[in-house]
Parts: sequence; C-alpha cells; structure tokens
Amino acid sequence: MYRLMIIEDDRGIAEAIEEQARMWELDTRIAQNFRNIVAEFAEYEPHLVLLDISLPFFNGYHWCSEIRKVSKVPIIFISSAADNMNIVMAMNMGADDFIAKPFNQDVLMAKVQAMLRRTYDFGSSVPILEHRGAMLNTGEGTLTYKEEKIPLTKNEYRILLTLMENKGKTVSRERLMERLWETDCFVDENTLTVNVNRLRKKLNAAGLSEFISTKFSVGYLISE
Repeated sequence: MYRLMIIEDDRGIAEAIEEQARMWELDTRIAQNFRNIVAEFAEYEPHLVLLDISLPFFNGYHWCSEIRKVSKVPIIFISSAADNMNIVMAMNMGADDFIAKPFNQDVLMAKVQAMLRRTYDFGSSVPILEHRGAMLNTGEGTLTYKEEKIPLTKNEYRILLTLMENKGKTVSRERLMERLWETDCFVDENTLTVNVNRLRKKLNAAGLSEFISTKFSVGYLISE
C-alpha cells in the first residue's frame, strides 16, 4: 500500500483528502508538527507528499527544499496561490506538480495515482533511516545532518546502515563483518575496529557525539 503524507494546516481540507485517499486504498498521514516536518517525513517514509504553501512557522517552499536534501520522493503542491510566480518557484524548489485550490477530489486522486505509477512501477521506494536528526538515505547511500552531507566510505555506510536498521539492538561484530562480506569486502576484526572508529570520528565532528555505543565483548549499538 502506498503511503501519502498530507502537509496541510487546514484540518478540514486535510481530512477531506485523507478520506478520499483511503477510498483509493492509500495509507495516509496528516502532518502534526509544523516545526519539524522532516522528522515526521523520515519516520513515515511516504511514497508521495501533498504540500501546501502557507503553513505555520515555515512555508511549503522551505519544507520542499528540506525534503529534497534527503529524498527524491514525488512532491505535489496544493495551494490557492496558483499564480505563475508561485508555480515556477514550487518547481524550482523541487516540486513535481502543482494543483490549484479549490480542486476536485477525484481529479486530485487521479493525479496522485498517475504520479505514483510513473514513479514506482519501474522502481521501488527509497527509505530513509533517521536517528537524532541524522538522515541515512539508503537509495543514494548518503548521510545528512543539519543540512550537511557527511561523506562515508562504502564500509562505513554499510556499518551505519546495519546499526540503524537494528536501532535499539546490539549488533555483534560477527554480524557486521558478515554484512561487509556480502558486498565482497572481506574484513577482519582489526579492520572492522578501524572502520568503526573512523565512522565515529566523522559523526563526532558533525556534532553526533556518542551516536554509536560499544557493548564490550558483544558488539555495537545505536540506542533508541
């Protein structure tokens, strides 16, 4: 089931879209925290976003730009401010389409379905793993924190991916080495230690101190 995120502060409009989307068998979520849309986005991992321009705290252009830093998910603006300047600005910020309010619900859902088909019929969604504001884009293999990309080697990325996939659980050193071997990269105990230490230094330098904990004689852990 495709996931649709509705970023709209008019509760009546948002709930009307939600009701219609469920009739089309879409899983939906209405944004709640307009101070931190990206955190909700990362937690929900939607396949498509409907985004209004006029929002509390930060406008839709801001959130479109922030989402584009971590994801290529389709974004459709829905707004009554449908003049040429706003449409052009939305597209320049990374939007995929713009639908003017008021709109017909069936037409909106038809456009949503068409966008989902074009985007996902020949590929899969790109999940984002998030912890403490750090966004790991598993499609691009990139880590972003506070709008800055943290460069990772292939080994560092695979280690961080494994730990974030198992957040709250201790991952043994043996399991981490197995994951690296799966990518045709044979590592021994010493090499794993070096890679983990380098990864930690990069995370610490970016402001993510104590991101990875050590469970002595067992493995490593990213706490919930």
